Amino acid sequence: DIGWINEGQKLQHIGFGTVMGEDGKRFKTRSGDTVRLVDLLDEAVGRMEESLKQRITDGKANITEAELHEVAEACGYGAVKYFDLRRNPTTNYKFSYDAMLDTKGNTAIYLLYARVRLESIIAKAKAECDVDLDALLKSGEQIALSHPSERNLALTLQQFTDVIDITLEDMLPYHICDYVYSLAISASDFVTQCRVLKSDEMKSRLLLCHVTTIAMKQCFELLGIRHVKRI
Repeated sequence: DIGWINEGQKLQHIGFGTVMGEDGKRFKTRSGDTVRLVDLLDEAVGRMEESLKQRITDGKANITEAELHEVAEACGYGAVKYFDLRRNPTTNYKFSYDAMLDTKGNTAIYLLYARVRLESIIAKAKAECDVDLDALLKSGEQIALSHPSERNLALTLQQFTDVIDITLEDMLPYHICDYVYSLAISASDFVTQCRVLKSDEMKSRLLLCHVTTIAMKQCFELLGIRHVKRI
């Protein structure tokens, strides 16, 4: 006993595969050196900054120039982490900045945008409809599930504890990645098919949005991904 763990704790070895370049060979720098993690992270943040700058210029971003680096850092770091964690660690995979920073598909960027979309709906409810979430939570309002997409989202939310139990059994975080991606898809389907703001079901649907943001935030925290409220 060398004193690394406390009583009741245990250590478990997790094997890792090889990170490959897009050419299918071991990922290295042009000079043949091993790529440093800090350089990967810096490059991801730099690329995300350029993307967000363009969105600001095009009027498609909800952040200011002052917030640019902080948001780019959260997205860039999260993208690298998620790209690695969403696979079984024992398998090899190809490293691709374009793939990991894609706003569509199973990426941290897509997930962050999906959660921000829900946060935006909640913020607009207060600004445009004078419905405050905190007051709504205190009122005892119940969630009513009438549309199939609402029920599907609720069923996905109920799977959270099962996913955590499975992850604790085999220590493989890709279960959480699969879950939060499935949750994001269900949430996107819900807000696409069901009008939230100024609908008869607005209060119930706002609560469903809120519960979903909480579950997504918990997944992000377990994966070490910093969440943002605006992009």
